[in-house]
Amino acid sequence: MILSVSMASAQDMNSKGEPVATNEQNAPVTLKKGETITRGSALAKNVKKAKVERVFAEPSKFAEKTVEVKGVVVRSCKKEGCWMEMADKAGGKSVRVTFGDHLFFIPLNSAGMNVRAQGVFKTKTLTKEHVDHLINDDGAKFENRNADGTVTEVSFDATGVILTKAA
Repeated sequence: MILSVSMASAQDMNSKGEPVATNEQNAPVTLKKGETITRGSALAKNVKKAKVERVFAEPSKFAEKTVEVKGVVVRSCKKEGCWMEMADKAGGKSVRVTFGDHLFFIPLNSAGMNVRAQGVFKTKTLTKEHVDHLINDDGAKFENRNADGTVTEVSFDATGVILTKAA
C-alpha cells in the first residue's frame, strides 16, 4: 500500500491524533452505475444478515456477533475515509461504521453509494474529546450526548465492505 503523510498541523490530524494518511484506498473514485469496489477482507458466504434499525431496537442481541448489513452510505470521514455512517435506506437511522484500528479506508466520496459490510456491532462510550473531533473535524452526527459531552454509541466494526455506485 502506498501511504503518504501530510505535514502535521491541527487541521491535518486523524482521530488518533496522528498526521492524516492519504493512500489509494481513500482517494476519490469515479465509478459507473453498478460498478463496485471492495475494502478490507473479502465478505464471507452464509453470514447472518441484520438490519441496522433492528439492531438499534435490541443492540445486546447482536453484540459481538459477526453479521452482514447492507444499505447506503450516509456520510464518511472527510479527512481519511476511516469511518462511514450507513443506514438501511436513505433517510433511515444510521450507524457509524469503523474499520478496525484504521485497518482500511474508503474513498472520501463514498456518500450515496450502496454498501454491504460484514463485522460486529459494539456498544461503547466515546470520550468528549473524541466526540468533539468526530463532529468538528470529520462531520459526524450524534443524536444524544451525555451531560459530560461523551456519547454512548452503538457502532459497527467492519472487517470488509463492498461499495457499489447507485443510480
